[in-house]
Amino acid sequence: MVSSAPLLSSPTPLAVRMRPTSLDEVAGQGHLLRPGSPLVALASPDSRSAAAVSVILWGPPGTGKTTLAQAIARSSGRRFVELSAITAGVKDVREVMQDALNQRDLYGQSTILFLDEIHRFTKAQQDALLPGVENGWVVLIAATTENPSFSVIAPLLSRSLLLTLRALTDDDLGSLVDRAVADPRGLSGAVALDDDARGALVRLASGDARRALTALEAAATLAAGDAASDDDEATPQVTAEHVAAAVDRALLRYDRQGDEHYDVISAFIKSIRGSDVDAAIHYLARMIEAGEDPRFIARRLVISAAEDIGLADPHALQIAVAAADAVAFIGMPEGRIPLAEATAYLATTAKSNAAYLAIDAAIADVRAGSFGAVPPHLRDAHYAGAKRLGHGKGYVYPHDTDLGVAAQQYLPDPLVGRRYYTPTAHGQERDVQARLERIRRILGDG
Repeated sequence: MVSSAPLLSSPTPLAVRMRPTSLDEVAGQGHLLRPGSPLVALASPDSRSAAAVSVILWGPPGTGKTTLAQAIARSSGRRFVELSAITAGVKDVREVMQDALNQRDLYGQSTILFLDEIHRFTKAQQDALLPGVENGWVVLIAATTENPSFSVIAPLLSRSLLLTLRALTDDDLGSLVDRAVADPRGLSGAVALDDDARGALVRLASGDARRALTALEAAATLAAGDAASDDDEATPQVTAEHVAAAVDRALLRYDRQGDEHYDVISAFIKSIRGSDVDAAIHYLARMIEAGEDPRFIARRLVISAAEDIGLADPHALQIAVAAADAVAFIGMPEGRIPLAEATAYLATTAKSNAAYLAIDAAIADVRAGSFGAVPPHLRDAHYAGAKRLGHGKGYVYPHDTDLGVAAQQYLPDPLVGRRYYTPTAHGQERDVQARLERIRRILGDG
């Protein structure tokens, strides 16, 4: 039987062993690694003696922030110092800065300071970084999963480039998993990975390289153990069942680019529209567990709030947008909570698609050529010669009227009397309906 020793010979986790030694090995982030980009320039050995810009890497967990910092240090030949905002204090930062200054002045050695989770640093701790960054004692590479605009002080932001990392694509993760299986630093071919297992690892990783490699290592250990107990001479085969057992999670049939993706999101939106909050929460859970992009879910909630709820409850759109902002701000898995809150609110509130129908009807008229000229009294009268053309003549300023509504023509001549918006009697739109009837009577359109 093939020995499983390569799987168990190192106490170092697979995700650490597979850290790239150069930018060429980095999975994903192609938008930041184009020739001539700041990160590529920073990694060049020719840049050691030149002034280098500090950077703040902002992105979800497992997208390569630490990996990029280490690869840049190795490629450029710079000295690499790592601090964690969880354990380091102001004294530690000042010691690193002084040491970096000494290294530069005595040995001509440039230092990269990698600061993980900079959003956890207090203002005083971040202030301690400023002299070293401003004077070039260190090249700061800071990493954060939170929006730096809220968590990093302005002086440090202004002295650094803010670079946004993206969640790894399925192709990026697939390549990463394949390399880890074959690479001598990884599993060195000690196991084989079937297609279903590979797909499960990619799906469960949800764009997180570390999660993919951790699950692969656990699944490979299970597969090797099964093969040993069966006294099988063949290379152990990692299956989807091994992946499921390793992560203690049922595997969903869900392809983010396939039919299941569209079927589940369709059921999600239709459940909200149908006011079945339990079904909506169920489909939300399926998408979250399958690794669906939470920003995609949030976007659909915003659309649903405008399309299916509208002015029956104007707060729905505010809540949906707030959920989208919250997901972008805090990330996952905590982002599931505002997503669930918005889903429950949208599913249980009053519904109206009147605004949605109104804009579609108006667009249909415009596309059909039914628009006509803007009435002269509504035209812009602020430029020279406008009044000579009759622009603005006869316009009644609504705020000057007792009711705040001026009885004058607003639609173009061909569309006078055309109605697009017809409010329902649901929720707050009932009040809109009553007010609109009064307004239309004043306008002579009642």
